[in-house]
Amino acid sequence: MKNDTEIIALRQPESFDDPLTEIARDGARRMLAAALRAEADAFIGQYSEEVLPDGRQRIVRHGYGPERSNQTGIGALDVRRPKVRDRAAGSVDEKVRFTSNILPKWARRSRSLDALLPVLYLRGISTGDFQEALGALLGPDAPNLSPSVISRLTGEWQKEHDRWLRRDLSARRYVYVWADGVYLQARMEPQAECMLVILGATPEGRKELVGFQVGVRESAQSWRELLVDIKARGLSVPPEVAVGPSH
Repeated sequence: MKNDTEIIALRQPESFDDPLTEIARDGARRMLAAALRAEADAFIGQYSEEVLPDGRQRIVRHGYGPERSNQTGIGALDVRRPKVRDRAAGSVDEKVRFTSNILPKWARRSRSLDALLPVLYLRGISTGDFQEALGALLGPDAPNLSPSVISRLTGEWQKEHDRWLRRDLSARRYVYVWADGVYLQARMEPQAECMLVILGATPEGRKELVGFQVGVRESAQSWRELLVDIKARGLSVPPEVAVGPSH
């Protein structure tokens, strides 16, 4: 009896066909793999003159690590990181180790995707809605970030913010300074908060965020507290021009 059965895969409701994205993702995967190989080869080249007593090269390529998925702005990229081997005898601590700057050992998300997460949080996305929001932006392969993971990330962002607020400014110099208050409702509070912001321009022309402070309104006391804090952290050279609000 002839078997005429044909199985047709049906598209799932949450999936979509996007040839352009698939082409871009495949090209990005190939470029990432090539960049990782070039990085490993460059590392080995630094030790090209080191040989073992029997004449063999000391530092050589040693296959690849297991394939792993890395989340990026265009979806997941599966890639294998090249491995490097030190043939010289000795303890583990004495061995030459290869660490990729392009794809660190424990990295699972691109920096651009990491930068997207706090933006979503500031836009008012709750910890339980991140997965749905990322799925809409990045497709069905978006990273599965549970509320507990988001809570842990927000804690890390807060620590980074606290370190930034305490950073030393003694070596900084700004030729221009702008100060103004920005009103926003980033997380839909009933009353808009005012963010007091100070921007500075370096002698090279690069703009930097010098400091900011959140309050319910602009006031001379709030501005004074922000300026005193900046001075206490070492900013002592006055700018050539300072521009502030007229009210």
